[in-house]
Amino acid sequence: MLRVGDGRALADTCAKLACFCLIVFPVLSDCPMAAMMSARQGKGVSHNSGRMEFFVDTNEAASLQGNSVYRAEIIRLITRRFTAPGVYETAIAPLHVIRCEAPSELIHAVHRPALCLIVKGRKQLVLGDEQYVYDSLSYLVVAVTVPVSGRVIEASADAPYLCIRLDFDPVQIAQLIADAPLGGVPDEPQRGLFLDHIDQPLLETVLRLVRLLDTPRDIGMLAPLALRELYYRLLRGNNGRRLYEIAAGDSQTQRVTRAVNWLNAHYAEPLRIDELARVANLGNSTLHHRFKALTAMSPLQYQKQLRLQEARRLMINEGLDVSSACYRVGYESPSQFSREYSRQFGCPPSTDVGRVRQIV
Repeated sequence: MLRVGDGRALADTCAKLACFCLIVFPVLSDCPMAAMMSARQGKGVSHNSGRMEFFVDTNEAASLQGNSVYRAEIIRLITRRFTAPGVYETAIAPLHVIRCEAPSELIHAVHRPALCLIVKGRKQLVLGDEQYVYDSLSYLVVAVTVPVSGRVIEASADAPYLCIRLDFDPVQIAQLIADAPLGGVPDEPQRGLFLDHIDQPLLETVLRLVRLLDTPRDIGMLAPLALRELYYRLLRGNNGRRLYEIAAGDSQTQRVTRAVNWLNAHYAEPLRIDELARVANLGNSTLHHRFKALTAMSPLQYQKQLRLQEARRLMINEGLDVSSACYRVGYESPSQFSREYSRQFGCPPSTDVGRVRQIV
């Protein structure tokens, strides 16, 4: 398992010395004072699951007092306004708040591009064979639409999981890039999902957005300015070039993003790599290489994930039977559908759907 806890222990010690009350368990959303540590992106291989694991390695204390104050205020504002577990829309359209008061089961979903910032609690996200664990010391950026699995792993009624999710507007990000270019982008393709440490300017910007919920008349004028600043902070962060490359002009990664978006719209159709390559304006081999680098899976694996997750949603939410869901998402063989469904979700479709309905 990832060693995020080591950083929190160090933060706990520093906070006590600074006479702060440390609360390090925030809340999640496919989601008092808290300590902040300077962080580096790290990775390792889990001996239990064999998955590549990504985390923020917190070895050096930085901005402890300032970040704790900002985070404590965000927690106060959120817990006062959102008093029960749930996923809440707000008067600021891209901004959502997630509150959870117990660890959750693994939830399967297609994650749209967004910033996920936990202010209390801890969450695990699985993308293909990779695992990401993050808490209030780090934030997650999902820069491209990907099918994932996730669960809250630390939450309780006394210390609920609290998460802010901000859905990205690619048009606004592209406009900002045009106004404030970063220069050259990386030549090598990189993952479209990453963790980074939370610094004081980013947390302060998020706090200003949350405060606007108390003054609705100011949202129309001030929220766009705060959102623009937030995008700027992300682009200037340690991993900002990944977000830049996905949104900027006609980069090869942006072309792959077109293929990703096309697959999301046409997942039920037979997959023809030649056609997908034409959509991206890339050669077949280049598309395959960069698609896997961006999403951690091949186009065929990506399509299969979309199909299986949509079939599961249709059976659970809309009451379709197994055969109807199978054909609706593009499968031609119910037996193949059941085999792949069992590999993905751990049991046959009828068993899985029955179990979920009992829980609900």
